[in-house]
Amino acid sequence: MKDFPTDGVELTTLLVVGDLSRSRAFYSNVLGAEVYREYGGTSCVLRFQGAWLLLVTAGGPTEDKPSVTFAPPQDQNVVSHQLTMRVPDCQGAHEVLRERGAEFLTPPHDRGGEVRCFFRNPDGHLLEISEIRR
Repeated sequence: MKDFPTDGVELTTLLVVGDLSRSRAFYSNVLGAEVYREYGGTSCVLRFQGAWLLLVTAGGPTEDKPSVTFAPPQDQNVVSHQLTMRVPDCQGAHEVLRERGAEFLTPPHDRGGEVRCFFRNPDGHLLEISEIRR
């Protein structure tokens, strides 16, 4: 079976943000992402834990997506997208991220086979750190 759609495919997660500078600072200073490239003040590409993260500002339809509008979350309590980071030590990661400015919804919760907690980026996108216990 051939790889989809060709060899060398990499996945990029796109997040629409309200303030590019604020979001770039959050992802690089709090999470340690590496800024790879920026485009005209409207987008920033970051390398984060072996994956690509693309931050873009809001925008209307274009020729190649004529009915699509990009907008940051309108309600932080309604989630349609989340980034989850598996960590070896949830409590330790929580402490480091909190010291760097992450604001958590609650402290880590032990759910038996998993310890997890949630925080938001500056635009309200939900992020999770999760430790799997075996």
